[in-house]
Amino acid sequence: MLMRFDPFQERTRPAVTGTRRQPVPMPMDAYRDGELVHIWMDVPGVSAENLDVTVEKNALTVTANRAWDPAEGIQILANERAQGTFSRTLSLGDNLDTEALEASYDEGVLHVTIPVADKAKPRKVEIGTSSAA
Repeated sequence: MLMRFDPFQERTRPAVTGTRRQPVPMPMDAYRDGELVHIWMDVPGVSAENLDVTVEKNALTVTANRAWDPAEGIQILANERAQGTFSRTLSLGDNLDTEALEASYDEGVLHVTIPVADKAKPRKVEIGTSSAA
């Protein structure tokens, strides 16, 4: 499962500056549905070629690059969307099969699917009996 404690949380938690909150670089939803864990991350304005998903041990890292290079002579009236390279790292528990992780991207949303590992699935335990002679 996803770990509730994330050592990288300080990097990804919204920073509070005065009364203004800074957004999380890639807001996400995560849930378990049966034997699959689904993670949905919003990365609007980023093409699939500028996304990178890596897994190392129990850490899932998503890196995105969004760049806007305005043409010369353009007068910028507002520039509030984050530009550049940003990433988010999630700590995954030992109970997920990261070897079978899959990712897809559609309309600015990255969908990562991770199966629950066999060792974490419920199993029936046979009850033995001992007979005294």
